[in-house]
Amino acid sequence: MATLHVDVVSAEGSIFAGEAKFVALPGEEGELGILPRHTPLITRIKPGAVRIERADNGEEEFVFVAGGILEVQPGSVTVLADTAIRGRDLDEAAANEARKRAEEDIRNAKNEIDLAKAQGEFAAMAAQIAALRKFRRSK
Repeated sequence: MATLHVDVVSAEGSIFAGEAKFVALPGEEGELGILPRHTPLITRIKPGAVRIERADNGEEEFVFVAGGILEVQPGSVTVLADTAIRGRDLDEAAANEARKRAEEDIRNAKNEIDLAKAQGEFAAMAAQIAALRKFRRSK
């Protein structure tokens, strides 16, 4: 059976490195599904869940990414994430609190730059909460 090597990395370090049968993630234009021998591709990714079907045991790995870049080669996938958190390490209470702070920052924004920053943080926290709920449903 064909597999592909997957690397998910962020500024903090390597989050996942291993062989996979399939990878799905939120591309800028919609959900992407990557199988072995996929045509080469470079694109931006949106905040959301990266789902990796492991080749060794068939289980799914979940990683939340807050955006970044995806590079696909026929035998490999590399996700360069702004921020990446393993599904099992996501904290719903902390994400909800950060989302509430972002909502408050949106209401109190004094200029367009502050508003855009707060809206970006809100979108990232909403995506993180959605990824956490998806991760929990898979267990």
